[in-house]
Amino acid sequence: MLELARKGGDWQLGHGGDTLNTAIHLARAGHDVAYLTALGSDPLSADLKAKWAAEGLDTSLVLNHPTRSTGLYAITTDAVGERSFTYWRDSSAARELFALPAAEPALAVAATADLLAFSLISLAVLPDAGRARLLELARMVRANGGQIAFDGNYRPRLWRDPAETMEWRDRAIAVSTIGLPTLEDEAALAGPQTAADVMRRWQALGCEEVVVKLGAQGCLLPDGQLVPPPARLDPVDTSGAGDAFNAGYLGARLQGADWHAAALAGHALAGWTILRPGAIPARED
Repeated sequence: MLELARKGGDWQLGHGGDTLNTAIHLARAGHDVAYLTALGSDPLSADLKAKWAAEGLDTSLVLNHPTRSTGLYAITTDAVGERSFTYWRDSSAARELFALPAAEPALAVAATADLLAFSLISLAVLPDAGRARLLELARMVRANGGQIAFDGNYRPRLWRDPAETMEWRDRAIAVSTIGLPTLEDEAALAGPQTAADVMRRWQALGCEEVVVKLGAQGCLLPDGQLVPPPARLDPVDTSGAGDAFNAGYLGARLQGADWHAAALAGHALAGWTILRPGAIPARED
């Protein structure tokens, strides 16, 4: 999506979105990453696609919608860097991704991935038929020997009610091999619970490698070990912190790191991100 973020007294136009942030971080780290979505046919969409390619993303699976445009969101942050979002995405091209004529060839390519990563927001922006098609893609990737990473990012305004959300969340967990829930999101969706409660629920639904994100407290690993960040930081902007953690963790796991080392890699990238404005800060040397 297009992203509006405060820079001093003005608004700055950028781009972001949970899975996009993760994809860009992974591409910057040298992984071979393609992004599957739909954009409009307008100049802003063309500009986004060019910027993603410049970050190292393979944009061959970014489809063009003939009439719809790209979604927009604005980030506001409080005095301690906590963020809130305002969305304009009802007519976004991504909502009709799976209805586009070019979708089937793109899905055939995506099914060969070593890792497919998606989120609860990915499901939220799709109609039911699209949601079912995304989960079918996940099953195809698994059948081909690939891994499925699912982040339980919960945005209440994108769903009709919690019951609908939990139905699709649970169906996504069941097809996933790596689960990346956030305790705060799980509590907002299903009521107060512990990280261990979240771990047990996701594992019971069939996802064995579950890492529960706990914000500044760190994360809980599948073996029950709590891994805190190596340092406490004063964040400038917490936007994209969880997405950066996902990228650090998944990238390390793809390179053969164990859970603990992967968690530290996730903390390192999340820490770098929250000290800079925007969900996907500019690359640095």
